[in-house]
Amino acid sequence: MCPQGVEAGPTTPHNDPFALSESRVALLIHVRSLLAAADVDPVALETEAAAAVAAARRRKDPEILGLSLRVLAMALRARMDDPGARRLLNEAVHVARRHELHSVAAGALVTRATVLQELGRVNGSMRDLDAALAAISRATDIEAGERARVLERILVSRAVVAQNAGMPAVAEARYRALLAGGVSSEFVGRLVHNNLALALAERGAYDQALEQADAAVAMTADAPGFLGPVLQTRAWIAVRAGRLAQGLVDFERSAQAHTDAGVPLGEYYYEYADAMVDLRLLPEATSAAERAVEELVSVGSALMATEAKLRLAHISLLTGNLEAARDLADAAADEARRQHRAGWRDKAVLVGVEARLRLRSAGVTELRAARRAARNLERAGHLHSAVEAYLVAGRLALDVDRPRDAVPTLVRAHELGREGQVLVRLRGRLAAALADRARRRSASALVQCRAGLRDLAVHRSNLPTIELRALASGHGAELGEIGLGIVLETGSPAQTLAWMERTRAAALTARFPRSVDAVVERRTHTQEQAASSTGRSVVTTETADDHRIRTAEWARSVEPVVDPAQDLRPMGLTALRAELAGATLVELGTREGRLVAVVVEPRQARLVELGAAADVQNELRPLLFALRRLANPRSPQAADAARASADLRIARLRSILVAPLGVDADAELVVVPVGLLHGVPWSCLHDGPLTQAPSATIWVRTRRAALARPGQGATVLVAGPGLEGAREEVEALVDLHPGATVLEPSSGTAAAVVAALADADLAHLACHGTSRTDNPMFSSLLLADGPVTVQELHGAGVAPHRLVLASCHSGADVAYLGDEVLGFVSAMLAQGTAGVVASIAAVPDVAAVDLMLELHRGLREGLTLARALHAARGRIDRDSPEGFVNWCTFSAHGAA
Repeated sequence: MCPQGVEAGPTTPHNDPFALSESRVALLIHVRSLLAAADVDPVALETEAAAAVAAARRRKDPEILGLSLRVLAMALRARMDDPGARRLLNEAVHVARRHELHSVAAGALVTRATVLQELGRVNGSMRDLDAALAAISRATDIEAGERARVLERILVSRAVVAQNAGMPAVAEARYRALLAGGVSSEFVGRLVHNNLALALAERGAYDQALEQADAAVAMTADAPGFLGPVLQTRAWIAVRAGRLAQGLVDFERSAQAHTDAGVPLGEYYYEYADAMVDLRLLPEATSAAERAVEELVSVGSALMATEAKLRLAHISLLTGNLEAARDLADAAADEARRQHRAGWRDKAVLVGVEARLRLRSAGVTELRAARRAARNLERAGHLHSAVEAYLVAGRLALDVDRPRDAVPTLVRAHELGREGQVLVRLRGRLAAALADRARRRSASALVQCRAGLRDLAVHRSNLPTIELRALASGHGAELGEIGLGIVLETGSPAQTLAWMERTRAAALTARFPRSVDAVVERRTHTQEQAASSTGRSVVTTETADDHRIRTAEWARSVEPVVDPAQDLRPMGLTALRAELAGATLVELGTREGRLVAVVVEPRQARLVELGAAADVQNELRPLLFALRRLANPRSPQAADAARASADLRIARLRSILVAPLGVDADAELVVVPVGLLHGVPWSCLHDGPLTQAPSATIWVRTRRAALARPGQGATVLVAGPGLEGAREEVEALVDLHPGATVLEPSSGTAAAVVAALADADLAHLACHGTSRTDNPMFSSLLLADGPVTVQELHGAGVAPHRLVLASCHSGADVAYLGDEVLGFVSAMLAQGTAGVVASIAAVPDVAAVDLMLELHRGLREGLTLARALHAARGRIDRDSPEGFVNWCTFSAHGAA
């Protein structure tokens, strides 16, 4: 984050209107008062400063001209017009020097030094500070107090230069010395506390950093123009420290403060992007970083533009856009080198090296550069960056077959990582695991993987929503895969299953308490916010409503419900077999791009090697395309071609995923997919009853819930608006469920549906469904008063015992890095629903009625959802395109 310079930001309007006095003394006094006020509110003084410049030119008064040019330059700088400010300050310095006005020259030089830093001209900034020191020493017409204040600002500027150059330890020492000696004003105090907070955060001292940030915020009562930047600092530190609720609230307040002051949001965007990276909200981070680069380049803020480009390069790495990451990092490194900012140059070099490593174009030259940058960053006190740098250098050393270089480099990353916050420690644990693997110390590597995943579990438990918890698991994905590789080498199905369960769907194991009134309250609140919003939005790739709902959820501090009767620790094979009661569990995992399965049968457990994950992807995409065509065929010929393609792909997927398992054709299966396998239509790959679950642990929870509540409670039938056949479907189901609560297209509002579902034993929703693969928590069902999202249903605590979603794509949950999955099904299971039937694809509306009737007949007979769906699928006409689609795409989830 870019520290604040000694000339700073906007606030409330100055209330002394400019009036040109006949008296030179009166005008000089007025201009000096503007200069003092500019420490609080430079933007509001722009008009008065311009008038003062014009008056000084008319009078040909060099002192008043030099002072008023400086005030006007401060106003332009606050609006991020650094080139314009520099032009004015050049004139101010020239005028003051020509007339030997040394104190005026010193002040203008200090301000110009700040502007030059922001323009990326660090050497020029240092020269100006040296020149200001010389000028103030020659000044004879200046009071002792004013001389001290100018000297103080020179010292502050030197600290800022060190910080911007990538030397946070040097900057920290200088800021502490200033505070120890006492600062002359709240303006200087705010600036020093704010920048010291950033320096402390660089070395991972987050508690101390937040104390300094709090002090800076407390000093903004009389200078609200500073509120945006200091809140932004505190927000960034809070998110990095894991205090998400505080950080997100501060980010929102900061954006509004910037907007109120009319200040561009370029710097805000790149700090927000950094926070989104920590939360692994990568689309949002990308969009925010792109906006930061665009705004900062457009206003000529070279210093911050370089930092924003480097952030965008790092995000591009995380999203797999490696060429863009390499090019952006190279550009940032060149710019930082020209700006004489060694720390930022080293950070950019590291991103470029990592991009080349992943592009398979890095060699010994890049290894030397990475190790050199790592040492530099460690010496400079950049803890987080140094850990990452040693990790990258170690990976590259392994890649070029230099294990003797790799091991000490990775060990150093681990040693430094111990001092950091949880995400830094995770990177250190990863480095240690890689070092142990290189030394063939598998047991020690597994210890590091376990420890890292334990740390991640604590971090995840402090996050306020299921979405953020699922995303956080991505931080441990590589540790999970390394550990899986180690336990697979043992050949033990029990150990392999236990490890898979350690990383599988961990975000879904906590239930969040909510009121059924939450949906109405949240919708009302969102509408009020939308109606009253007048500022610039921080929204990037999301809709405004999505953003408001998400940030409101993030800012909540809610403790999950803990059920002491539910032991969610992975269980042994004997206990698991007892829960399966004769069924066979198949849990899948990936190792180095290949699939592996643990098969738990009534009498034995086996490890089975399957094919490559890429082979599944190659068959799955055309299968889903064929099913979309069959759902709405344009002609008999098109339907025949699509059916032939679908049959071929199903046969191939069976051969890849099911045939190698060696299970009986009619065996009842519990399938726990991984990654892209969550999108496979499993029902059509096996001839017996089949249900899916995000993890074996979650399936056991649904099994126990099913046994504890056998068919107790009401039945709720909902027909959504605009869906052909929905009303007829619900009317037919009423005959099977006398006394059911029926909500028709006109009466099934979000509030009515949520209230009805809360205590339902069985709920059936025949509604239009909309899938959001970019954010599955905003996938929705269309109700009488508009769409209701997964986010809203989960937030309301809705958990009917059994749920049938007769809606398009309602079962198309999205897999996330770290073996997590989000969507309608997973959200319902997480909140306590014991069983769900849903479709992974589009549903032919009218044709689905027959399948749903057969399904409910099976439920009336006491069958589980999996067995009832299996029986219903056996009775529908698979020769018709619509019947075949429904036969393929509906699956059961859970044990009820």
